[in-house]
Amino acid sequence: MLERIRQVDARITQSCERSGRDRKDVNVIAVTKYVSIDTTREAVQCGLKHLGENRWQDAQAKWEAIGSEAAWHFIGHLQTNKVKDVIGKFAAIHSLDRLSLAKEVDKHAAKLGTVADCFLQVNVSGEQSKYGLAPEQLIPFAEQLSGYPNIRVIGLMTMAPFEAEAEETRPVFRGLRELRDRLNSQGTLGYPVPHLSMGMSNDFEVAIEEGATWIRLGTVLVGKEG
Repeated sequence: MLERIRQVDARITQSCERSGRDRKDVNVIAVTKYVSIDTTREAVQCGLKHLGENRWQDAQAKWEAIGSEAAWHFIGHLQTNKVKDVIGKFAAIHSLDRLSLAKEVDKHAAKLGTVADCFLQVNVSGEQSKYGLAPEQLIPFAEQLSGYPNIRVIGLMTMAPFEAEAEETRPVFRGLRELRDRLNSQGTLGYPVPHLSMGMSNDFEVAIEEGATWIRLGTVLVGKEG
């Protein structure tokens, strides 16, 4: 795994150099949903301190085994009845995309006396198979979040279509960056939203060139089992 990590880090560094960015501004989430507890632990021991999981049912055993040795990111579609399991355990939710979910996140965060860091998921590509707000829904949705004081929006998230040529994903990533910039320029939330969660194993270099601050890497970084 160390060799895979070194190779990925070199690719990230090259992408930053091409786009004039500081390597320190790009954070890596190791997506461990397809690997065992032992492999997840190995990832942490190799220096990967941010782990991404899609479902609490799959993450629970890993979280109980590894816990605070890593920061956990919930990167999948979050069902409202699972919010109680996620709040307080995950550093960030990358998939806030509807008011019913915001209501539950706010409620459970309030119970714990905390503020939940969230990314707003936007379906920039418009694929019917993907969750997320339509781009034109972003600003109105963000405006409604003012009624939920226990939610802090720290960024936007999107998933690009899987393309044989990664370059073809560029308009999607650029679109998310432009939406983030518009959200900030309008001051919709009353505070700056710095982050962009975008880019996976197939397309992370293009995502970095378009401004990604968090990339979500599974197979290319930790492999795949089963």
